[in-house]
Amino acid sequence: MTEYDDLPWSAASERNREPIGDVLTYWLPRGGRVLEIGAGTGQHAVHFHRIRPDLEWLATDVGHVLEPLARRLSLEAPALAPPRALTVGLDTWPPGPFDAVYTANTLHIMPWSRTPALLDGAATCLRPDGCLVVYGPFRDGGRHSAASNAAFDHSLRSRDPEMGVRDAISLTDLAAERGLVAEADLTMPANNRILIFCKQGGTPHD
Repeated sequence: MTEYDDLPWSAASERNREPIGDVLTYWLPRGGRVLEIGAGTGQHAVHFHRIRPDLEWLATDVGHVLEPLARRLSLEAPALAPPRALTVGLDTWPPGPFDAVYTANTLHIMPWSRTPALLDGAATCLRPDGCLVVYGPFRDGGRHSAASNAAFDHSLRSRDPEMGVRDAISLTDLAAERGLVAEADLTMPANNRILIFCKQGGTPHD
C-alpha cells in the first residue's frame, strides 16, 4: 500500500486537464493569482501548477474534502499553499485580489440558488480585468447541445432536484448584473464548454 492508494481520483479530471490547461495557459497572466472553487481531488491544481508554475494557485473546497485534497497537494505540488475550506454561500472567501477564479464541474452539482453567491464572491475578489473561468456542461435557453448532456441532466435531477445542467444564458445574465461580462464561450471535448466572464475594467487582452 502506498500513500496514494486511498486518495480520491477522477478519470474525467485526468482526461480534461490538458484541454482546460491549454485555455488557462492562454488566458491567465504571468505570475497571476488564481482561486479554484471546488478543487475536488486536486488533480487539476497539480496539473496546472506543473504547466504554469508561475501562477499562485489557491485550491478550495467544502470541509470534508480538504484532508485528501491537502494530502495530494503536499505529495504532488508541495509548493502550493494548503487548500482552504470554502462552501459557496456559507463561508467567507479568501482575501483577494485574484487575477482569476476557476471552477470546473461544480455548477451542476451545487444548488442553482447558490450561483448568485458564487458570482458575488468572484466579482468581489477579482481585480479589475480579472476573469471567472467556468468549465462544464451547459444548455442554452433550456435546449441541450447533445443527447448525452440531456441524459446527464436527467440523471442528476433524478438523484437530487437541486442538481442539473445549468443554462448558460441565465448564468450570463446573472454575471452581467454583477459586472462580470461574457468574454468567451469555448467548445471543449465531451460536449463541455468553458465560459469566461471578465470583471469590468478591461479584459486580459486589451
